[in-house]
Amino acid sequence: MKQYASYRQLWQALLPYYDEREAQAVVRMMLEERFGLTLTDIVCDGVARLDASQQAELQGMMARLEQGEPIQYVMGYAPFYGRHFHVEPGVLIPRPETQQLVEWAVEEIGKNAARSVLDIGTGSGCIAISIALEAPQSEVSAWDISTDALRIARGNATSLHAAVDFRQQDALHAPMEDREKWDLIISNPPYVMEKERREMAVNVLRHEPSLALFVPNDDPLRFYRAIARYGKHALRPGGTLLFEINPLLAEDMLRLLNITPGSVSVLGLMNDKENEVQLVIDKPVLEDEKFGCHPVINSSTLAIATKDLMEKILPAVHHAAILVELPEEAVEA
Repeated sequence: MKQYASYRQLWQALLPYYDEREAQAVVRMMLEERFGLTLTDIVCDGVARLDASQQAELQGMMARLEQGEPIQYVMGYAPFYGRHFHVEPGVLIPRPETQQLVEWAVEEIGKNAARSVLDIGTGSGCIAISIALEAPQSEVSAWDISTDALRIARGNATSLHAAVDFRQQDALHAPMEDREKWDLIISNPPYVMEKERREMAVNVLRHEPSLALFVPNDDPLRFYRAIARYGKHALRPGGTLLFEINPLLAEDMLRLLNITPGSVSVLGLMNDKENEVQLVIDKPVLEDEKFGCHPVINSSTLAIATKDLMEKILPAVHHAAILVELPEEAVEA
């Protein structure tokens, strides 16, 4: 096998996959954390002083790195929120930016006394486990469709002494019978569009699971839509939904999550097959014999018998109205 005599020789071998600075950082991480070398050791020929067994281990690790395998898989762990999480091929490597989601979740739990937390698409379990450890008063559950991911996540929870209830569940087919079950739903779902593959690092494409990364170009919000739909009835009143998103889809996400009340005609509900729109009616409106509304295309006004609306039309389109009593000042405004 190839012999490595210097730090320079090691990082130069990785230049097909990394730029110079990244290659140096990868090699330093390996030498410092696996072989206990200090930075001084590294730059002063410490590599040449490794014993035979260490050289053999180094050669094995470099053989994997030179094939583009990420350093986290080679080392067997990734740092996240101050802890080491075991990772291996088959589970997405935690990214530093995802730690912001945990910070927001812990803040929300402390501020609003949220207790019941669900992490959808848990992967290595880094989000769910971090929340469970940082906010031990919470009850944390986590879903993933991948059996490999769940095995790794459960192992991480055991080694880090975290109480998390893991379950195999497809986020696109969440149990719609859940009602007001969670105070907080958090998710970092797949969001990289297929067309972005050409811009991604080769080592990511070859080694990290596509299932956890990519979504179709023609439906990039599929997971967000499904989770938001689930959250509408599964979150308790005042509950919170936290997402990590693709910056390229920020405007689309705003449109998805911010439905303006009153912007949809009641007749438009016949097109709302997945019950994404909630109809709210001020009770005094129902005192009138007829109910005025626009057709789906806002070109004229229709008058529908109020009784027909409530007893025939809404049941036929599988919707139910929420009746409220608005204060008079709100009505006047």
